[in-house]
Amino acid sequence: MHPVRVWIPSFRFENSSMERGYTVFKIDVLMNGRQHTVEKRYSEFHALHKMLKKTIKPPEIPSKHVRNWVPKVLEQRRQGLELYLQTIIMENEVLPKIFLDFLNIRHFPSVPKTESCGPPHFSFLLSFSKLSHQPVMLFLRDPYLLPAAHDTFSNVVIEGVVHGVYYPDLQPR
Repeated sequence: MHPVRVWIPSFRFENSSMERGYTVFKIDVLMNGRQHTVEKRYSEFHALHKMLKKTIKPPEIPSKHVRNWVPKVLEQRRQGLELYLQTIIMENEVLPKIFLDFLNIRHFPSVPKTESCGPPHFSFLLSFSKLSHQPVMLFLRDPYLLPAAHDTFSNVVIEGVVHGVYYPDLQPR
């Protein structure tokens, strides 16, 4: 699962003196806990679709020929374009650079499938999953069980750690 989420919450009609009016779709992009917004016209979605067809098999894109002034039709197009973007993300392990550029995502580390498994609400932790660290302490058996009679030193260590973690204000005996 990619640490990228997209949705299209709204659209607006833009009047222009140079050309006839057009619709702009607001795309919210959430990646690694950071959100930004890009605005795209349908013609930009259509251009993206044509370029994606060269590298992947993209899902169907909503029809190009609609009446832009009908709100119900525009809402259906908004939903269709949102599903289009979300399907590309779900169906591709590695997102094409042209797609990332379309969403104004500059840096996107590739995440192996083994690291991308797990609940979606932990996806923001993926950027931390490649940290290298060493174990601080390793117990070969349960530290809460009483040690054998001859194992007094490890009992002191275990007791010190348990008291230090759970009772930091407790004075030593």
